[in-house]
Amino acid sequence: MGNQRRIKGWNDDARLFLSLPDSERAYIELRLALATSLRDHRKMRRMTQVELAGMLNSSQSRVAKMEAGDPTVSLDLLIRGLLALGASNMDLARVMTYARLIARRGRS
Repeated sequence: MGNQRRIKGWNDDARLFLSLPDSERAYIELRLALATSLRDHRKMRRMTQVELAGMLNSSQSRVAKMEAGDPTVSLDLLIRGLLALGASNMDLARVMTYARLIARRGRS
């Protein structure tokens, strides 16, 4: 998971501008980490967004929103997408741990 995480044009320093509470920052970091992991898992399986959309009974544009961390996409759908791509419970735990570490780093 790269350091260049972005959501709708915001970067890591947006939290400083917005003065987000720790819980909100943690939620955003979790969403971004799940979105990045979804894209990485899809690419590892050499699948297109259209193919993943078919597996989820969704659309390519919805998968693009999922991978972008769009706030209109539920965490449930991000997790369902990861599981459909073969992510294990351990994979999900790693993503959540990573997101929490990033959120905590932002407090310092």
